[in-house]
Amino acid sequence: MSKSLVVVGSGQMGSGIAQVAAQTGEEVIVFDTSSEALERSAQSIEKSLVKFHSKGALKEDPSTILKRIQYSSRLEDLKNREVHLLIEAVTENFEVKASIFESMDTLLPSECIFASNTSSISITKLASRTQRPERFVGMHFMNPVPIMKLVELISGEKTHPETLKSVEDLAKKMGKITVKSKDMPGFIVNRVLMPMINEACFALQDGLATAEDIDIAMKLGTNQPMGPLALADFIGLDTCLYIIGVLYEGFGTEKYAPCPLLEKYVKDGRLGKKVGRGIFEY
Repeated sequence: MSKSLVVVGSGQMGSGIAQVAAQTGEEVIVFDTSSEALERSAQSIEKSLVKFHSKGALKEDPSTILKRIQYSSRLEDLKNREVHLLIEAVTENFEVKASIFESMDTLLPSECIFASNTSSISITKLASRTQRPERFVGMHFMNPVPIMKLVELISGEKTHPETLKSVEDLAKKMGKITVKSKDMPGFIVNRVLMPMINEACFALQDGLATAEDIDIAMKLGTNQPMGPLALADFIGLDTCLYIIGVLYEGFGTEKYAPCPLLEKYVKDGRLGKKVGRGIFEY
């Protein structure tokens, strides 16, 4: 029996990771406690594969790839399975992620590597909640996963070099380009990106310009494909606020202090594109 790759979380990131893993030839199990979320994930992956295939970007028939993906909302389905890698891709919250790793730690084989798709949380801290810190690593994919080429790899204090090499080899097999980061708040991408988004929110709060003009200025002035405010909406303002909070707490300097306007939007439920309203209306 071939070994499986388990993806925990069937949202946009989890679905994307499952898709590219299956495209690579991996037997994938997508786990989520919500059956409705799993149904949406299955539909999303099929739609994405059909789209890539119709554009000639995918040689293998989508139906063949889809056969490699199973969906489950029952932990019992993971028992006694030969799983070589678990990739966690749930909401950016330490306790939520830690509780998943704790439950999976007793369920999955001791040789199984645990990887977190966290974009900001300490890998060492997450690994400490398991009995396999040497087989624990950060594997941060970019959104949307099937399109974006980058994967940040982060070693915790006890991550074994072979663990890092295993996930690096898999990422490259997926057609990704990898970069390695130290286990510091935000890693590489979000340490640079989130202060920019936060400053764009300050600029909007100060009345420097409209949200539209701030984004146009950054798109055309710095050759970015998306303005920082639209990007914040795409990521989710609640997620952005959480990551900025991780940076602020981790470094303890005022340059990472969250913008009050961003905090207000999140408090008011203006979370971005996923709810139809953030900095912009959708």
